[in-house]
Amino acid sequence: MSERGNVTVMTLGFLAVLGLLVTVVVNASAAYLERRELMSLADQIALHAADGLDRDEVYTTGVRDEATLDAVDARAAVADLVPSDVRLSVRADGDRVHVGLVRELRLPLAPPGFPGVVTVRAQATARLHLLP
Repeated sequence: MSERGNVTVMTLGFLAVLGLLVTVVVNASAAYLERRELMSLADQIALHAADGLDRDEVYTTGVRDEATLDAVDARAAVADLVPSDVRLSVRADGDRVHVGLVRELRLPLAPPGFPGVVTVRAQATARLHLLP
């Protein structure tokens, strides 16, 4: 029985596994870095949106124990901070504002048969706290 060529098959198999491993590491790193960037942006937007105090209520009834945030004012305050390729959702809930961001990420290495785009999401919440 001849063993000629067995090393070639084993080397090709090893290179294929190594190539897949490199692809997974590069794509996972890109997705992780994108998520960190999106989380940082979500925190920044949430803090900025927390300044969206319901001014109509403040000027008509004054400030009581708790501030009320207005979703429209909060969204208007952060409109220029959001890049064009990011979908933004802002929800005001009493003295808290909830921000959600969604971005499509094109993977740097997409093997044939695998999706080349993944969805990255980030959420943040900020609270407007009034001192007595």
